[in-house]
Amino acid sequence: MSDLFNEADEKFYSKSVRNYIVAPNLPEKLTPLLEIAYNLWWVWNSQALELFRRMDRELWEKVYHNPIKLLGMISQNRLLELAGDNSFLSHMERAINEFKRYMSLKTWYQTEFPDKDKCQIAYFSAEFGLHESIPIYAGGLGILSGDHLKSAGDMGIPLVGVGILYRYGYFHQYLNIDGWQQEKMVENHFTKMPLLRVRDKDGRPIKISIDLPSIKCSAQLWRINIGRVSLILLDTDIDENGDFARTLSYELYGGDTEMRLSQEILLGIGGFRALRSLGYNPSVFHMNEGHSAFLTLERIRVYMEENGLSFEEAKQIVAASSVFTTHTPVPAGSDVFSIELMEKYFESYYKKLRIPRENFLSLGRMNHSDIKEPFTMPILAFRLSSHANGVSRLHGSVSRKMWHRLWPDLNRSEIPIDHITNGIHANTWISYEMASLFDRYIGTVWKDEPANQKIWESVAQIPDAEIWRSHERRRERLVEFVRGRLKFQLISRGAHQRAIQSADEVLDPEALTIGFARRFATYKRATLIFSDIERLKKIFTKKDMPVQIIVAGKAHPRDNEGKEFIKQVIHIARDSELRDRIIFIEDYDMNVAHYMVQGVDVWLNNPRRPLEASGTSGMKAAVNGVLNFSILDGWWCEGYDGNNGWAIGMGEEYGSFQNQDEVESKMIYDIFEDEIIPLFYDRGHGGMPRGWIKKMKDSMRSICPVFNTNRMIEEYMRKFYIKSHNDFALLCKNNFEKAKQQAKWMEHISQNWKNLSINSVEDTISGELKINDEFEITASVHLGTLIPEDVRVEVFWGYVDSRGGFDAVKAIQMDFTRKTGDGDYLYKVRIKAERIGHCGYTLRLLPNSDENYIKYAPGLIRWR
Repeated sequence: MSDLFNEADEKFYSKSVRNYIVAPNLPEKLTPLLEIAYNLWWVWNSQALELFRRMDRELWEKVYHNPIKLLGMISQNRLLELAGDNSFLSHMERAINEFKRYMSLKTWYQTEFPDKDKCQIAYFSAEFGLHESIPIYAGGLGILSGDHLKSAGDMGIPLVGVGILYRYGYFHQYLNIDGWQQEKMVENHFTKMPLLRVRDKDGRPIKISIDLPSIKCSAQLWRINIGRVSLILLDTDIDENGDFARTLSYELYGGDTEMRLSQEILLGIGGFRALRSLGYNPSVFHMNEGHSAFLTLERIRVYMEENGLSFEEAKQIVAASSVFTTHTPVPAGSDVFSIELMEKYFESYYKKLRIPRENFLSLGRMNHSDIKEPFTMPILAFRLSSHANGVSRLHGSVSRKMWHRLWPDLNRSEIPIDHITNGIHANTWISYEMASLFDRYIGTVWKDEPANQKIWESVAQIPDAEIWRSHERRRERLVEFVRGRLKFQLISRGAHQRAIQSADEVLDPEALTIGFARRFATYKRATLIFSDIERLKKIFTKKDMPVQIIVAGKAHPRDNEGKEFIKQVIHIARDSELRDRIIFIEDYDMNVAHYMVQGVDVWLNNPRRPLEASGTSGMKAAVNGVLNFSILDGWWCEGYDGNNGWAIGMGEEYGSFQNQDEVESKMIYDIFEDEIIPLFYDRGHGGMPRGWIKKMKDSMRSICPVFNTNRMIEEYMRKFYIKSHNDFALLCKNNFEKAKQQAKWMEHISQNWKNLSINSVEDTISGELKINDEFEITASVHLGTLIPEDVRVEVFWGYVDSRGGFDAVKAIQMDFTRKTGDGDYLYKVRIKAERIGHCGYTLRLLPNSDENYIKYAPGLIRWR
């Protein structure tokens, strides 16, 4: 447990406590409220949200939009009053009917895959950002996980989420008088949150256990319903556990390396056991980042112990049905554990897998033979997954470069790491005002089919005046919200009364407003726009064209450089000329994010390319008509089309950080001065910025149908999930017959691969070729004890540079012709000269499989 628990502790503790739970006492007419409250469908349904808000608007804000707390704290008199209010009861009935309609609708999955009734996907993540009332998330990874589940529910995907229920979650942020970030932990009271303890048929809490060195750790299970899907969460803070075991589910990303390892055992191994205890039998396992990768080992162990399979046989099944998504653009972002720590926690475990110590440790090593290399979680996930992906096109390329050493014999373009660009759950992030406009002019179908391009073309039909007035109302609400938060921050810091009163004057509800909100990691360069204060003042303080910026974000507790960035922003904001134009909002969370992405005019993003894996905040801004101004990194490389926002640079990467910061900060100032500000303040008839509004429409029309989680999940389904499900079913069929055959074949291939060689290669090239000329390649290959059905012989060809490096490559399989001797075989293929320039070819041998995780198995590629 970390040292962040610094709140004044005024509790009385007793060794003898009789526990009991008090539930809301609702009048019978109001009991349907519980059905809505315990399904997070209400998070993205405006009618249900307004129903809870209507019960007691002040209390709704006080309980931070938590319907369970609301129902528990609202006065009994008010409940009785509502039970007799026909208008409220009618509103409740409409919400209930809408919920039932949603739950009974035929879904996308049922339409597209009517025969896949046995498919089930388990989605593991260390954090889930579902709503501000369930603070078990830290940032983008968790928000993506939450949006993934929401869209899965909308689309009817047979998916179940698995995570950890953190007693204290991630830290809450506040700043001291000098602007230095302070952290505090706030306890989550699970019975006051929209989640339910999982019980057996006799009403007893269901629990699982995991083994840690010298102790056994138990975890009780909780369930959150999210539309049509569920999220199962593990909680170790129970009486039967000792101190260390209890703290496993205390903090997200807290504690030391040993705590992190223990948490990841809980998530991966414990999470798998939790699913089995509840009767789930997934055919596909999706690991969102490497934190849950130990689940692959647990699955192998179970197949070995319960089905009598060997390690290699079980491994075939597990790899075929595992999907791994990496979010990390730099090696330092991966979880790495020392050999000593792995031995401490897994010595008895790898004995159950019946494999030698070094074989076990090599599963998490880049280099199999390096006995000093530590154990890396993403490597374990890569090695035991048939499908892997980055989270944007650029990140896929970065990941292939980053993990190239795992497949040293492959051309980088062939590294089996695909990409599926992230998206957002549009219904969660869109403002009520913008959603109402879409309903009127596009039709409510946009909610059910957010990835339908044709639907979004209708954005052009929305009258300029309506879209602008709706956006102005959101900016006004943002300013009002910021003033309230700033006043609270000043009071908390003990500021004098004059400063507190001045909070009511900050920001101009009609000024061009920039939003910058994200994790304060140094590569995100939060202070880039503040590089030249004098120039910034000239831009921000023009009387006829004022500009302002709202900043929010947390630095990791151990990231002093990130904290220094926050401090710099605070000190700059105290300048007498800028204090009303630069506002920092403390404790950035989903609630703050909603106000910001819905209310600013420009969403600024300036990471150091290519370190932004994807990013999704700009997508949330776009669905609200907010324009993106960003470095061409992450998703913006794909989203920017020249008309739907602005780009900082052209995707350059610099050798010098100092030079890069200088060049790109000047670009930011230039584009603001020359393009963004003039366009915003160019007001025509009716005082509206017609050019700006056109850009808003171009942004929504081009971004919304592409960068949403419905499109994202459809890609996962078509690229990975269905394929993994089918492969899993095939390998398990007839008492795992195919898995046994495949493992035996792979063992045979591995044992005899060293005997393969390419004896000779001949071709019919004579002098210079002309475009579309054909030539024939003949190769004599020695396969030893293997046969042509075992080995794929490929011609690898493309452009060749002066050092023999290949570019724009193609691989073409050669045809087996005849056997020529003892273990020798002849292969031929005809090649068309389709390219002009300096080209070349070489040959290679691979295992003969259409499955990338087999065909490209490390160590089983032989080049000429």
